[in-house]
Amino acid sequence: MHPATAKWYDRRDCVFIEFLVEDSKDVNVNFEKSKFGFSCLSGTDNMKYSNEIDLFESIDQDGSKHRRTDRSILCCLQKAESGKSWPRLTKDKAKLNWLSVDFNNWKDWEDDSDEDLGNYDRFSEMMGNMGGEDDLPDLDGADDESADSDDEKMPDLE
Repeated sequence: MHPATAKWYDRRDCVFIEFLVEDSKDVNVNFEKSKFGFSCLSGTDNMKYSNEIDLFESIDQDGSKHRRTDRSILCCLQKAESGKSWPRLTKDKAKLNWLSVDFNNWKDWEDDSDEDLGNYDRFSEMMGNMGGEDDLPDLDGADDESADSDDEKMPDLE
C-alpha cells in the first residue's frame, strides 16, 4: 500500500482535498470528527492507495462529501467551526511527502467580503450536477459585462 498524492486548499466553510488517482475503483472515504481516511485501487495498475490524516481542527462528518472522477477523488471536509482558517491540514506540523497545497485554488479568504459564503453551496450543487453536462455555475459571469462598460467610459485621449 502506498499513500495517494494529494493537494488541499482552505475555504471559509470547508477544506478541500483532491487525491490524484486516475481510474480509481473501490473508493473508501472515512470522515471522522478529527481524522480523515481515504483508500482506493488504481484502475491502471491495481495499486492500492491508503491515506490517513489527523486533522488540524474538527469537521462535521455528516456535512462532508466526496466525488470521484476519472482523474481524481475530490473530498470536501465541512469545518465544524466555519470561518476559522486552517494554516495546515494536519494536526501536527510534520511534512507529508504525498501532500501539497493546491496553489491554483488557494485563496486568502480571511480578508475578503462574504462573497465566498456560497462556495460550499456551489460545491454541493456541482456534486449533484457532475455528469459531463456544462451546467456548472458561472462563477465570474458578472465581471465580463462590467469590463466592457468600463472601456466605453474611458476618455478620448486625442
